[in-house]
Amino acid sequence: MMLLFRWILFSFAIMLIGWILPGISIEGFVSALIVTVVLALINIFIRPLIEFISLPINILTLGLFSLVINALLFMLAGFFVSGVEIDNFWWALLASIILSILGVLIDNITNKNV
Repeated sequence: MMLLFRWILFSFAIMLIGWILPGISIEGFVSALIVTVVLALINIFIRPLIEFISLPINILTLGLFSLVINALLFMLAGFFVSGVEIDNFWWALLASIILSILGVLIDNITNKNV
């Protein structure tokens, strides 16, 4: 039940990002739900490999390269979902930063109820 609640909260967060940022376009809540699932799958299967490969540059930049990885993975998720359009890398970078902040808030909300 908590997984479903977190899924819906992250979908609302993605809808909020699409509403706030003019460079991110999300057609509807169903598209946001699908993007949430695609982002979760990308973070489970693709992200660890990319983090491992980019470990030297991530160490040199003191972890700031992770922001670039987040933005690229957000763009990849937008590429796979038909109702989502991301104009360029900079909008994806800003969206991934906002989603990370909202993700921390969602984690705090859902962990208090466990």
